[in-house]
Amino acid sequence: MARFLRRRPPFARHTFARQMLLVQVGVVVAVVVLITVTCGVIATLSSRDNAQQTALGIARSTASDAELIAAVDTESQQPGMPDRTTIERGAVQSIAESVRLRTGALFVVVTDDRGLRLAHPNPLLLGERVSTDPSAALAGEESTSWQAGTLGDSARAKVPVRTADGRIVGEVSVGIGADSVFRASVADVTAIAVAAAIALAIGATASILLSRRLRRQTLGLQPSELAGMVLDQSAVISGIGEGVVGITAGGVVSVCNGRASTLLQLTDAVGRPFDDLDLPGELRAAVRARQLPASPAGSRTRPRRVPTDAGQQQGESTELRLAVDDRLLYLDVARVSRAEVALGVVVVVRDETDLASLSQRLEVVEASSRALRVQRHEFSNRLHVISGLIEAGRPGDARDYLSTVLDRGSPDRPFADADLLTEPFLRAFLGAKAIEAAERGVSLRIGPETAVGSTLSRPEKATTVLGNLVDNAITAAALSAREPRWVQVDALDDGRDLHLVVSDSGDGLGDDAVRMLFQPVAHERGHGGGGGALGGGGAGGVADGGAGPVHGLGVGLPLIRDLARRNGGDVWLATAHSSDAGAVFCARLVEVLSGAAGHRGDGHGADAHPHPAGHPQPKDDE
Repeated sequence: MARFLRRRPPFARHTFARQMLLVQVGVVVAVVVLITVTCGVIATLSSRDNAQQTALGIARSTASDAELIAAVDTESQQPGMPDRTTIERGAVQSIAESVRLRTGALFVVVTDDRGLRLAHPNPLLLGERVSTDPSAALAGEESTSWQAGTLGDSARAKVPVRTADGRIVGEVSVGIGADSVFRASVADVTAIAVAAAIALAIGATASILLSRRLRRQTLGLQPSELAGMVLDQSAVISGIGEGVVGITAGGVVSVCNGRASTLLQLTDAVGRPFDDLDLPGELRAAVRARQLPASPAGSRTRPRRVPTDAGQQQGESTELRLAVDDRLLYLDVARVSRAEVALGVVVVVRDETDLASLSQRLEVVEASSRALRVQRHEFSNRLHVISGLIEAGRPGDARDYLSTVLDRGSPDRPFADADLLTEPFLRAFLGAKAIEAAERGVSLRIGPETAVGSTLSRPEKATTVLGNLVDNAITAAALSAREPRWVQVDALDDGRDLHLVVSDSGDGLGDDAVRMLFQPVAHERGHGGGGGALGGGGAGGVADGGAGPVHGLGVGLPLIRDLARRNGGDVWLATAHSSDAGAVFCARLVEVLSGAAGHRGDGHGADAHPHPAGHPQPKDDE
């Protein structure tokens, strides 16, 4: 446990941005110091070289002086060395000291051909042998060096003194003091240090700005957190059964998992503009509504602040239900932000096809159970009546009662003219709907034009469309003041296609309702959002025709029309209102039957009535 409880080193406790700042500043300081030291060394070496060349120039000039050459030649030819006083008062010392004072050199030393001093700044050293080897100069060579002598370190140059006939009679040694050399170096190094300080300030400022930009772009997250988020995102997005599409603030798809690609039929969506994808217009509009206003043309895309009241103005998310390739999809569109910075929009896609199918079957089961209870109760009542009449000795009345019951229909035929509909799925489904309608005071009947000789191969699609139309019609009839209240369903087969007509005794639809009938509506969820089912109005102006008060799974007219149109079918409004009926809706469902039933000679065949009850075909603007 001690290993885990050990405190992290101070540097590790800093944020990544601060670590980067410290590293960058440290690198800048190290580079600047290294460059400064290097430049200082180079400047010093250059100053020493310049001093040596200066000394060489002074030595050459002095060695070429005719008066000096003559004086040195005279001294060299004497058999002995004159005394120090004579040398000090001689011409060689005078000329050398004049050159030294004029040039500012540390020393100007002149020797004879034996290396004995004939001129020196210190008179006490005159007549003595020089401290450095003069052999190279006396051999006729010029040399430069940095050496330590009696007057300290200096840049030195030695030049031979030649007579007119080429004889070497001595040498001139000139030195530039180290103080003069380093004084020039200090000026150069100072300029370099000033430039280095400016470079250091610029580098530190750039590092601080870069650190702030990094912190802003990573939203204050550390690398470990970013790596964890990437791993978590990959695991979650790939592992969930829902589709996820992420759109950046610039409108480009950044995330699209496999489930979303399958449900929305997308290919290579990541990296493409969202508006370029082949998606329903309702989804595009919902995403645009969740995005912040676009940046001006030519500006760079960057995270933008979310207004504090943006959530209250638009809600937290937008709910949509769309039909895509025979699949009923539920979509939740929401803006994503962190620390009041808008990051983009996320679309969550759920497949509700199976749920809708199961709910439809559950409705049938519930309606059938209610029908069985009604039938049991009705049979019990009828048996009690017949038993009472027989016990009362009134068999004639019992016979009349049975005749009346037979004329009204048995409980296994809960809707009028049930014998006209032989398709088992539709018969059972409409039987359940008839029970619900009866509970609301509405009678469900089968139209005389009904003729379906085939069996449904896709009962879920047919019952979804028919159920929505019938539910809306029942609601419209129940809310109407007209009597009697009824809903009529006509069904015709045409090969593998099924034609449906649903009419009711309601009040019909007004002009405004007709215009908005098939317009999808996106509902806000969040601050004040409703989150109800989506869809246009149904018959009689009813909004959605929900499946029931408990489940509320109605899919709406826009969606059932989209569902029908996926295979070339359609749903349309044939009549908004009339004197003897309310709204009349028609539907054509393509390839939902198992096979053609054949032509009928009584006028009920598909050729006789390609569109049931003679209702007009759909128009694009309906």
